[in-house]
Amino acid sequence: MPPKIIAPQHAVIESLSHEGRGITHINNKTTFLENGLPGEEVNFIYTKRHSKFDAGAAIEIIKPSPERVTPLCQHYNICGGCVLQHLKHEKQIALKTKVVQEQLKHIANEESINFLSPIIGPIWGYRHKARLSVKYVQKKSKVLVGFHEKNSSYVAETSSCEILHPSVGKKIDFLTELVAGLSIYQHIPQIEIACGNGVTALIIRNLQTFSDHDIKLISDFATIHKFQIYSQSGGIDSIKPINLDQEEKELYYNLSNYNLKIAFTPTDFTQINYTINIQLVDHVLNLLEITKADKILDLFCGIGNFTLPIATKCAKVIGVEGSKTAVTRAQKNAEINNIKNTAFYVADLAKELLGVNWDKEQYDKILLDPPRTGAEELCKQIKKFGAKKIVYVSCNPATFARDTKILTEHGYKLQNITLADMYPHTSHIEVVGDFELGK
Repeated sequence: MPPKIIAPQHAVIESLSHEGRGITHINNKTTFLENGLPGEEVNFIYTKRHSKFDAGAAIEIIKPSPERVTPLCQHYNICGGCVLQHLKHEKQIALKTKVVQEQLKHIANEESINFLSPIIGPIWGYRHKARLSVKYVQKKSKVLVGFHEKNSSYVAETSSCEILHPSVGKKIDFLTELVAGLSIYQHIPQIEIACGNGVTALIIRNLQTFSDHDIKLISDFATIHKFQIYSQSGGIDSIKPINLDQEEKELYYNLSNYNLKIAFTPTDFTQINYTINIQLVDHVLNLLEITKADKILDLFCGIGNFTLPIATKCAKVIGVEGSKTAVTRAQKNAEINNIKNTAFYVADLAKELLGVNWDKEQYDKILLDPPRTGAEELCKQIKKFGAKKIVYVSCNPATFARDTKILTEHGYKLQNITLADMYPHTSHIEVVGDFELGK
């Protein structure tokens, strides 16, 4: 390990990494720099030294790029919740498009890719779900609530967040003050956030029991700031209202184009960006080209986000999900919306499918919406369902590219790619690919 260099160094940024960091070469060694854009001349400090590459942060922009903008968030330089606020939004889309192109080329040998217009929406206050870390820092004698610092396990010291839903994002300092006033302030590791239509729920993870005074403080805080607050002393089963007398308002979001109401609990998986999700549902259904006679398979269906809209257009839709809790929620959402042509099943979709009834049937179309790990095992088996069309929604371009290669090997051809701007100012990418079975 070379000696640590503390004095600022000079560099010219050559390009951007997939994570949005500037790339330069110092003495023929690749160096990744936070807050650097291509073409910029900067002074930077090293933050990490490795045998094969180094990392640093640009602290002075000597020659700024025309693509640079002033970050809206006052904490951007320290907080790791965002990495691209200094880059124009349209250039963020261009960067993510390039990442998807490169992954598909290198992993799936796909070069002639047709990109449809990206799905875009609000770029501030869009995040409806989050998990904030909480830490009492002895050296500072204060409680911190927020995301981690850039490339660090430390909690960033913040008072607000521009990407969080304003009901929480504008009140980080109030949350910090609340935790600091509790008797167990050193034993609260995180606060989980879930926003629905007009309701914001907080789950406070507590490693020790709240005192009666703590419960009163939290209850009063919930009333003043219009939060619905829960405690979690152990696993998910331990989650309960902090005040058992509080009125629990239902969390839900609307898919108005289908006259649907999707109910969920604070711990259910839902898309973090509701505006993009509404457009994404419309886009996916358009790509599926659904007819009234279609029988459709929705794999990784969650709580029915796609399944129920699909059901309004086709003869029957089967939803499959690995989480029993999510399947139960999907079934209830079907009942709430008086949807009769659905059936939901629990299955481990990361394994070979054996002995399940829905696996023996044929389908006209298939929707895949897996977690970041992708759908490798399913893609190896998917041709047996006989579907002529597959739409694949992914939050990880690398596993999407891997699975695209598998689908291609099984006779499916990638038709189009659509970027959905689910996570503005971050390096995360949501992509939709539609495939057709070759003749």
